[in-house]
Amino acid sequence: MQTIIITVVIVIIFLLVFVYFFQEKFIFHPEILSKDFEFQYKNQVVEEYAIEIKKGTKISGLHFKTENPKGVIFYLKGNSRSIKGWGKFAVDFTHQGWDVIMIDYRGFGKSTGRRNVKAMHADVQMVYNKIKETIDEKYIILYGRSLGTGFATKLASVNKPRLLILVCPYYSILKNMQRYIPLQSLSFVVKYPLPTYKWLKYVTCPIKIIHGTNDKVIPFSTSLKLSKIQPDLTRLYPVIDGGHKNIHNYESYHRALKEILNSKLPESIDKQATSLGYDRSKRSKKQ
Repeated sequence: MQTIIITVVIVIIFLLVFVYFFQEKFIFHPEILSKDFEFQYKNQVVEEYAIEIKKGTKISGLHFKTENPKGVIFYLKGNSRSIKGWGKFAVDFTHQGWDVIMIDYRGFGKSTGRRNVKAMHADVQMVYNKIKETIDEKYIILYGRSLGTGFATKLASVNKPRLLILVCPYYSILKNMQRYIPLQSLSFVVKYPLPTYKWLKYVTCPIKIIHGTNDKVIPFSTSLKLSKIQPDLTRLYPVIDGGHKNIHNYESYHRALKEILNSKLPESIDKQATSLGYDRSKRSKKQ
């Protein structure tokens, strides 16, 4: 019995050490681009930019432009590759009259600098501040997909954007990792916990969640849980049979986006003019 206990403890310690030192290999899958790489997209007007954070650290980005834009989509991408490939999704917004700004996280594309969660939050806030210099927040929509949903939610929790759109969001990176390594002690070694559920409590703008029902990476049930945190602000759009990487290949995803981008901000419900609050379980007394 003592041997079994010792073996279990050794295995747990090994797993914790492994997660601590190798978690970035699992969370981030960057594509590095050369400094002279030229971004090219058919039928898109795009401008490349770079924001210098400090000496040796800069954030690379793209600004997809439209004529007389309705506003700006600040697009926070997933954990793989670079904006070289993610840039093709800008068309989903530009053809509906919205400018799109994308960035590469540190260590992705042409972006440089040592990566850590505090610095990454500061980077996206700095870009958001730059956007606010030229446009009012009521015309800024935060869009996060997969990994980017945590950063988008955190950003929305401390700012006042028009909308928050989350596509395939996670409850937290920690919770998602615990699906594969079910250890409570994992919380002590995860460097990027990204607790979306905590930040969502402080978001004051409308929240739109789009999630595929066949997502094997981040289960659809995650979005069901998230949608209950602020139900009065949240609307969930299920994409039937949609997966994690192919959700954009379903027409229902694009219908949801179109509805969201062209919708007016929600108005309060007049309780006196609706059945809100009506209790069917109560029976009227016979006179």
